[in-house]
Order: sequence, then structure tokens, then C-alpha cells
Amino acid sequence: MIGGGTGTYTVLSGLKKYSNLTLNAIVGVTDSGGSTGKLRDEFGTLPIGDFRQAIVALSGEGNGKNLLRELFLYRFEKGDGLKGHNFGNLLLTALTEILGSEEKAISAASKILRVQGEVIMVANDNVDLVAEYEDGSVLVGEAHIDEPDSKHDSTTRITSLRIQPNTKVSNKARCAILNADYIIMGPGDLYSSLLSNIVVPGVSEAINESKAEFVYITNLMTKCGQTYGFTIKDHVSEIIKYLGKYPDYILVNSTKLPEDVLDVYVDEKAFPVKDDLSVSGIRSKIIRKDLLSSYLVERQENDRVRRSLIRHDSHKLAKAIYEIMNSK
Repeated sequence: MIGGGTGTYTVLSGLKKYSNLTLNAIVGVTDSGGSTGKLRDEFGTLPIGDFRQAIVALSGEGNGKNLLRELFLYRFEKGDGLKGHNFGNLLLTALTEILGSEEKAISAASKILRVQGEVIMVANDNVDLVAEYEDGSVLVGEAHIDEPDSKHDSTTRITSLRIQPNTKVSNKARCAILNADYIIMGPGDLYSSLLSNIVVPGVSEAINESKAEFVYITNLMTKCGQTYGFTIKDHVSEIIKYLGKYPDYILVNSTKLPEDVLDVYVDEKAFPVKDDLSVSGIRSKIIRKDLLSSYLVERQENDRVRRSLIRHDSHKLAKAIYEIMNSK
């Protein structure tokens, strides 16, 4: 699994139910928003929010472990210094200070939660995401790309994505990619959660060198600032542009999204992603299934990051992916 954020959490939460799978989550290091961004600025550590979500997703359940999961996900709702911060982010930051590296902190937290698999940093250096747009503007930092300010035309398309300063894929991430049987990407913000990993030098080369089957899970909604007006073909075309290969499989939700919830997205200029793969000429096996969660997520008042209300169902996604794995 390559990605970050809520999409990665959703996929991993479902796949860990299949005990015969060995799961590795390769997570990005460009996040600069919310609680993660503030801790990154204050402590100079790598962004740990996406690491924390992957750790919790892969954590064990039952016999008191559910309380630990809730603790790692807990967000403070009051306190001048704590309001908006996530306990898991604070713990990972403290572990990094004590143990001397984010990698050791992730390992220690994984032992505490008895993680079924491994969470791997895509790179070991602190880097920023840089996006260039078709109008010539440039935004630096994942948070600014994810949620541009009012001065930026959020409907303008990104023409180029890179990281600065330059770095390379971590040895652990490269080995995990090369030895994988399946590489899964999505769902998630196209540029800030998915392609932010692919533009790390060495990642696309490792994926192309790997014999793994590549599965891409399409998004439910567009996102103003990143994919305004994008169809599924547009998303896939961008992945091909940066990765240099077609997905072997594309998973598409076939269930209609609830109209009353879509009304909430109108103010954000976000709309359902149009499925135009039937006339696209994309050379991938397209699988359409009911992948929609019946649970609508409530946004927390003190969460500094704007998150999706409509999401994929982790169990439906995991079943669809598992069926792909057993189709040969």
C-alpha cells in the first residue's frame, strides 16, 4: 500500500482482517497541515500524522487494544496549546525525541499497538511538496496545495509536481516495493496523498522494476485545489504521467452517492468523480462494485484539516482487493 491519510487508513483497516496477507504501508513525508504540520514546525520532525493513521489501521483489536486505538486517535477539544492536536501525534513526536528517529518511533508505537504488518517511510528526509499550475503560479507545502488560500484560483490544474529539497526513496520502501506481490494506491487526494510519494526519486523506478500487480482505487469526489472537474480518466492519466505505467486493475465505486450529502460539498466546489472509463481507452482491467460506506463521517470542530464526509467502506474495499488477489 502506497499513500497516506484517510484513504490508506480505510484500505488497511479492511485488509488486516485477512490473516494470510503480509501488509506493508509506505507512507509519505510531505504532510504539513493540521496537528502534524504544527508539530513538524515546532520540533523539526518528519510529519507523523499519516504514520499514526497507518499504525492504528494495522493495530490489533480486542483485549484492551481498542482503548489503545481510541487513545492514538483522540483529538483534544480544549486547552490553549493542545486544542486540535491528536494524542497519537504527540506520542510519536515524544518517541522520536526519546529514541532519536522517526523510524524508531514508528517501530516502538507499532509494538505498543501490536501492528499486523509494517509502516514504512517513503523517504528519510524532511521535504516539501511543490506544485506548479497551468496559470504559472507555484505553491510550496502540502497544506497550501491541499487547501489553497483565497488568492489562488483553486480551479486551475496542476501541471507539475515535485519535492524540495531533493531526496531519494528509503531503502526499506524500495525493498518493500520490489518484493511486493500487489501494490495498492488510493483512494486519497491525488497530488498530496498519492503522487507525493511517486515523485520521490526512485519510487516510480522501483514500481516499474517490481513484478507486483498494480491496483488503483478511484476517488469518490473531486477536490477543489487539486482535481476540480477531474473525471476518473483524468485521475488515471495523471498517475500514468508520473508513474510511467498503467494500473493493472482499477476499482470503481458503482453506487450512487447520496444527494443530500452532495449538497454539502457544493460550497467546496467538490463533485462526484465521473466514470468515463468506458470510452477512455485506458488499458487496465476495470472492476465496478458497491464500495460506498453507509456511514457518513461527522467533521470534528477542532480538526484543523477539512476531511471527507463520504468515504469508501473498508470491508467492501478489502473484499474487492482480496478477490483480485485470488482471481488468478
